[in-house]
Amino acid sequence: MHPASNDIGLVGLAVMGQTLALNIAAHGYTIAVYNRNPEKMRDFIAHCKANEPSSARVFGFESTMEFVRSIKRPRKIVLLVKAGEATDKTIETLLPFLEAGDSIIDGGNALWTDTIRREKHLRSLG
Repeated sequence: MHPASNDIGLVGLAVMGQTLALNIAAHGYTIAVYNRNPEKMRDFIAHCKANEPSSARVFGFESTMEFVRSIKRPRKIVLLVKAGEATDKTIETLLPFLEAGDSIIDGGNALWTDTIRREKHLRSLG
């Protein structure tokens, strides 16, 4: 896949992340997926290729940088990781590769005060 050609990115490939990624692809969008455990991502991509009609629109990445760079600007990245520290760590991992105007969508079960804190911090960065 050509760099910056995916419509959306998704981090976190537990059951909810896998299901959302497949739903997005089934609706005609290209999606980049990333998981902190590369083996989980590789297993998901292998499952897609073997079983999913929309697999040609799902692209897995082992590198955070390559994952982010594969998404069209302004980037839209959905996080489906554990609430709390895991979400903060994921955001910090993504930040060096993001640009002003990119969006992070926290799909986890975050404490509302964490959401407010993150929004203020990220808005200050653009």
